[in-house]
Amino acid sequence: MFFITFCGCIGALRENIQLLKIFSFSLTLVFLTQMVIAILGFFYSDQTRDALGKFVKKAIVHYRDDLDLQNLMDYIQKEFKCCGWNNYTDWSWNLYFNCTPSNPSTERCAVPFSCCTPLPGETVINTMCGFGIQTQNHLDATKSIYLVGCADRAVIWIESHLLLVGALTLGLALPQQRLILAQSCGSSHQIHPRKTAEAKTTHLMTNTMFIRK
Repeated sequence: MFFITFCGCIGALRENIQLLKIFSFSLTLVFLTQMVIAILGFFYSDQTRDALGKFVKKAIVHYRDDLDLQNLMDYIQKEFKCCGWNNYTDWSWNLYFNCTPSNPSTERCAVPFSCCTPLPGETVINTMCGFGIQTQNHLDATKSIYLVGCADRAVIWIESHLLLVGALTLGLALPQQRLILAQSCGSSHQIHPRKTAEAKTTHLMTNTMFIRK
């Protein structure tokens, strides 16, 4: 984005046609990319879900290795009130939370605290609230954590906000399209005066030479 802005500002200040063309082309490319993503997301919802599933699985596997992924997963699970991708047992994908008997980790069979349902009046987060949850059945686990997987929550959220997402996409696309059209018109206006001036200069020089003869 810095490069696009730089080309637009410098091109307008210096009346540099090449930079203005790069600016216009970049805006067009960004606009088309947004439209393609929106269309693909709408018509290929299953593929989108699979892609999200792969990303979430990666985030679960590397939950303790990457702080950014850890914070992201905690935010998603708390915000959408979900746990894992399909359900809470997905946390066995993680080396530390894996529920096999051979796992020596103190977090064996646990889930992150972000899966836990907050207690009424709770002011201090209990980071150990998810310990041993994977050994419990669904009925017992529902007392402590969110049982719904984030996959179902994501689908519900997208379906309920589909109109809003479409409106936001259109709202972002229209100003960019106006900028593209304005920039194209501006570039043509800058080119034509120069050609006119050059034509006038050539005509004047021709007349001068004719008078001298």
